[in-house]
Amino acid sequence: MMIPHIPEDAPFNSDQRAWLAGFMAGLNSRLIAGDHVATTPAAGAAQPIHILYGTQTGNAELVAMDAAEAAKALGMAPQVRGLDDIDMAALAEMRHLVIVTSTYGEGEMPDNAQLFWEALSADTAPRLESLKFAVLALGDTGYDGFCQAGKLIDTRLEQLGATRMAARLDCDVDYEDAAAHWLGDTLPLAADAPAIATATDSPPKSAASRKTSGWSRKNPYASTLAVNRRLSGAASTKEIRHFEFDLGDSGLAYEAGDALGVMPVNDPVLVDLIIQALGASAETEINGSPLAALLSTRYEISTPSRDLIAEVERRAAHEELSHVLRNGDREALDGFLWSRDALDLLSLLPQRALNPTEFVGLLKPLQHRAYSISSSPKEANGHVHLTVASVRYHAGGRNRGGVCSTYMADRVAEGMSAGIFVSQNKAFRVPGNDDAPMIMVGPGTGIAPFRAFLQERRARGATGRNWLFFGDQRRETDFIYEQELSVMSRDGLLTRLDLAFSRDQQAKIYVQTRMKENGKALFSWLEDGASFYVCGDASRMARDVDMALSDIIADHGGFTPEKAADYLANLKREKRYLRDVY
Repeated sequence: MMIPHIPEDAPFNSDQRAWLAGFMAGLNSRLIAGDHVATTPAAGAAQPIHILYGTQTGNAELVAMDAAEAAKALGMAPQVRGLDDIDMAALAEMRHLVIVTSTYGEGEMPDNAQLFWEALSADTAPRLESLKFAVLALGDTGYDGFCQAGKLIDTRLEQLGATRMAARLDCDVDYEDAAAHWLGDTLPLAADAPAIATATDSPPKSAASRKTSGWSRKNPYASTLAVNRRLSGAASTKEIRHFEFDLGDSGLAYEAGDALGVMPVNDPVLVDLIIQALGASAETEINGSPLAALLSTRYEISTPSRDLIAEVERRAAHEELSHVLRNGDREALDGFLWSRDALDLLSLLPQRALNPTEFVGLLKPLQHRAYSISSSPKEANGHVHLTVASVRYHAGGRNRGGVCSTYMADRVAEGMSAGIFVSQNKAFRVPGNDDAPMIMVGPGTGIAPFRAFLQERRARGATGRNWLFFGDQRRETDFIYEQELSVMSRDGLLTRLDLAFSRDQQAKIYVQTRMKENGKALFSWLEDGASFYVCGDASRMARDVDMALSDIIADHGGFTPEKAADYLANLKREKRYLRDVY
């Protein structure tokens, strides 16, 4: 399963030197200015500081943990928790607070921040005059709601009387250096005890570095692709593939529920066409690097950046593009940009209107793509598995495809290597209690983490019941991992398997249809302590599943809609309703 606009957030740079250079630079700048910076606690207890995170995929937690390591070096006593672990009574008791949050979808709160936000924005929220706070927001300027979750929380805390220690920082996808400097400048402001830092203080070891063995987006591990196999049938309208990367001697470790970041290389055909449109050559140098290399591995060229869109609109005199930008109509803009890449935008300009240096300066850095891992390390024998749909379509007279999905499918043959790293997602895990029931809803490639969950439970000898809802278009061509699931059912690992193939009959049947058909049993499992998981498309499937679950709780629990909403909220608070959606 691909998590598309990925990045809601990415792991903090595990290259310790880069992170610590930024952190220490922030401290040194304050020392040079003559500021008092606390690095050791004053007599008595260390200054407490609360560091809270909101994330959809778990990566913002890594940033929060790095912030905690830095706070410890300053002599403080950090407490790191998810936003969904904090109620308003606990918030009212806090005195120093740093919030690190990503934004999900088009400006929405991440799942583990939603309940916190609902309570914070309610009329019943407490006054917070005694609280000093700062917000670090992670986002992507490619989306309308850039850092919206952080902006909303920051504004609401101020409305409730809290005082900012530092101005909010809104970070784009390449945020590591900016975030490190911001933390280096902000954290000392929470340390009340005046003590001067000394040159002999040892910098903290990055928590993210320890957990990812040094491999990161900026330093990926060159892993050999051991398996590249098509799962879907030849007659399927989809192309779903199974990949296995060899971890070799990398030291990379992962758990069921984590994601794997893959560093793509852009389509060489598109790279060549852009170079031709610019009237340049592959060897044309931009700041000392060949243009072809930059367009292949350094910059996004399939999804036009906002800067490129704005510059093309300014120069092109294109009525439709100007109209949608002037009116701020996001839907119309999305429609205009649908299937258009950077080459399409260039074609709206007179020939060579942009020179290569100008063009490259308008692009965004090429980002990794994150995929839910579909294996348990306990059964994968030193490999990590992915289940990926290859995105392919034809538009504007050209064949086009997903940046990373077609890179892996077409240009990374078995035996070749690709850059990878692990993104932890501690918020999406198999139940810690091996006896607890587990309900999984994962149509299409959404089955990926649940294949890993089932392998994990088998390897652990877990006795808890397991129920999977899976579906796609047609059973004959789209029932991926059918043989494996059949064996799991036969052996009793998979207690229940409900299938929904939408196009095998006249009336469409989806996973939420099967959920409602089995609502009584599903509610009974929830009452027995089952955890409920969803993986897949957020805009339609996950919302439909959420509505179906609410209806099931109301119908079979005998609840009013309000009580059903409370029941659902309690599942979230208990970490028993978890989503890995995109």
